[in-house]
Amino acid sequence: MRSVNVIDIDGKEVGEATLDDYYFASEVNVGAMHLVVRRQLAAARKGTASTKTRSEVSGGGAKPWRQKGTGRARAGSIRSPIWRGGGTVFGPKPRDYKIKVNKKVRKLALRSALTLRAEEGRVKVIEDFEMEEPKTKEASRVFDALGLKEYVLLILPEEDVNILLSVRNLPHIMAITVDELNTYDVLANEWLVFTRRALERLQGGSEDEGSA
Repeated sequence: MRSVNVIDIDGKEVGEATLDDYYFASEVNVGAMHLVVRRQLAAARKGTASTKTRSEVSGGGAKPWRQKGTGRARAGSIRSPIWRGGGTVFGPKPRDYKIKVNKKVRKLALRSALTLRAEEGRVKVIEDFEMEEPKTKEASRVFDALGLKEYVLLILPEEDVNILLSVRNLPHIMAITVDELNTYDVLANEWLVFTRRALERLQGGSEDEGSA
């Protein structure tokens, strides 16, 4: 098992925490991570784009002019795709972009992503902290004390409105609860910062690690 130092909001070491091998020393499966990231990005697509076919656009079904003798090209309907205001051929229709990935693969992908960050030494554990009111300046001071200037994923044990509001305007900080921990966010951020309670909650049940 790996051990990491626990630091307080001033950047001082106050103890040690153990990283469970189940999450932070598992086999890294790149294929599983790729599939799960694709699934998450696909699920974010709305799929609401819609166009009208020639059967749906307005306009009569009458032939606009006779077949021969006018000097113009033959035409059978003003709803033809080659006419202005005509129907669209093979245009988009509302659809669901979701990709099905079974739960075992989602769990494997999350463990793989956490293991990658642990192997890189980019997992920190901070002593639980609270904010009496939302203060972006105070939240920024905490992360400056931790020496973190890159993209950071802060994992909380449960939703804390004051902390979430405090980091909302910090462009390099993203805060989620441990139940929301997922493969994409782990890979999209350079550093993982767990509160001590969030880490304990994650490692408290190896069969329930969020939606992945």
